[in-house]
Amino acid sequence: MRSEQFIEGTRLQDALDLYVFDKRLRLLLLDAIERIEIAVRGDIAQLLGEHDAFAHTNPALLHGNFTKKLKPKTGKTGYSDWIKNYNELVARSKEDFVKHYCSKYGGPLPIWIAVELWDFGLLSNFYQGMAIGDKEQIAAKYGLHSWKTMASWLRTINHVRNIAAHHSRLWNKNLVDQPKMPEPGEITTFDRLIGNTEVASRVYGVLCILAHLMQKVCPNSSWQCRLKQMMKNFPHVPNVSAGDMGCPPDWTDHDFWSDKFIVAL
Repeated sequence: MRSEQFIEGTRLQDALDLYVFDKRLRLLLLDAIERIEIAVRGDIAQLLGEHDAFAHTNPALLHGNFTKKLKPKTGKTGYSDWIKNYNELVARSKEDFVKHYCSKYGGPLPIWIAVELWDFGLLSNFYQGMAIGDKEQIAAKYGLHSWKTMASWLRTINHVRNIAAHHSRLWNKNLVDQPKMPEPGEITTFDRLIGNTEVASRVYGVLCILAHLMQKVCPNSSWQCRLKQMMKNFPHVPNVSAGDMGCPPDWTDHDFWSDKFIVAL
């Protein structure tokens, strides 16, 4: 069947129901991402601020691949691109706290102020460019043994955030930037997902990652309960199902959504 053809029996109401579901999904996803973003920004500011108040402007504190390795296409380092984007954000900022600091103290913003201006893309790229020991320390706060997994998660969350923020369809999208799953036994709740390419390539895998991170950031939140209830009420539309989101048939039995991990409304 060609993409411009409708499946027999398709109704306008079916398309509307899927649209409303997708909108609710995007809003719930952005709710979790906002909290995670604030938490990780705070972690970075606290950790690197102990090294140097202006750590984000000090290449010596970051990984050499970020600050010294040139990109073949541009001849620039990842850090030079990052600091350029960051400086543009500062220059455009109309935040009172930025104006106050610059007028009173001048010079660069300390990292605990600077992070307030970072978008998720800057945050993800900066984490990737941090020194390995610092990356591992932050990853450990979220139950991860490998900073590479944390870096992968942040990249994927940024990718999905951009989809949601631009009001694009998300529920059955095949993700371009797919997350790395933890190693077997690293986080037992993920063990049954390992090797399932459908989970990793669709939004369900991201929802599981957000559920895990939300337990670290906001353990008393009802976010997982609200998400589970919404997904259980997936629209009754012919030829589509929650499986198109990457949800395995037994997804409701996964520990991410069990009573011991979520707070009832």
